[in-house]
Amino acid sequence: MLHLNNMSNQTSPETNLGGTFTLTGTKLTVNRLGYGAMQLAGPHVFGPPKDRAAALAVLREAIATGINHIDTSDFYGPHVTNQIIKEALHPYKNGLVIVTKVGARRGDDGSWIMDQTPKGLTDGVHDNLRNLGLDALDVVNLRVGGVTAPTEGSIEEPFTVLAELQRQGLIRHLGLSNITPAQLTEAQKIAPVVCIQNFYNIANRSDDAFLDSLAGQDIAYVPFFPLGGFTPLQSSTLEDTAKSLGATPMQVALAWLLQRSPNILLIPGTSSVAHLRENIASAAIKLPADVLDGLNTIATQAAAK
Repeated sequence: MLHLNNMSNQTSPETNLGGTFTLTGTKLTVNRLGYGAMQLAGPHVFGPPKDRAAALAVLREAIATGINHIDTSDFYGPHVTNQIIKEALHPYKNGLVIVTKVGARRGDDGSWIMDQTPKGLTDGVHDNLRNLGLDALDVVNLRVGGVTAPTEGSIEEPFTVLAELQRQGLIRHLGLSNITPAQLTEAQKIAPVVCIQNFYNIANRSDDAFLDSLAGQDIAYVPFFPLGGFTPLQSSTLEDTAKSLGATPMQVALAWLLQRSPNILLIPGTSSVAHLRENIASAAIKLPADVLDGLNTIATQAAAK
């Protein structure tokens, strides 16, 4: 039996972070367990955090543990999250990869407004550059689709805008978020795609075939809402497994993702140093085959509800 709760205080640079992955066609190698910065903003990802010092501390702790992949966007806040990242970490450590996204903006009431116009995308790139304090962005994802599910339709026009900004030197590499396989194929005719961000976790596995296809192309797959998002994962199977391992259900869910496919990169978010350490400890969990078999039934159980 594994007992991992006592690992939550291990924060040395040698901490197990799930191995590494090099984004295809790039020189960017990241540890597979990264950090998602969305929760650094205020409630509903809008406005400043209640405790800015705590937000700065989480980022600095993440880097101290060896995390070198941060996922963000300038529409988190808006502007707030990137400004906190800059305050906490600039000048950035060599090897740190900051991935951002464009394709939406925020209303004055905190609403999320899709904006894939050339002006909206260009302004979004420049907002990210300014607030992160960068001359070029490592990776920019085009955000497509709805809240959790992709929507069909051409992405040629907006992706072409980002490809032009890449040619101008403002973006190094391009990715896509919340898309279909057909949209990936369309985008790849315009410019190389190094990563995909889609909704996926132990209970939501509609992307299984797509994920396997991306692994065959050596393209990174970055699940957003790896722990359920707005409706946190709830499963008696997950809870029982976690108890048997001396871990938390969320640690087991992250460990399952790391073992699901070598091209999966994790970006769990948190505004708590203690929770960050718990997430990091998940990378040390090795799930035996019989345990994986049991966990693999969770998606079926969720679909039946």
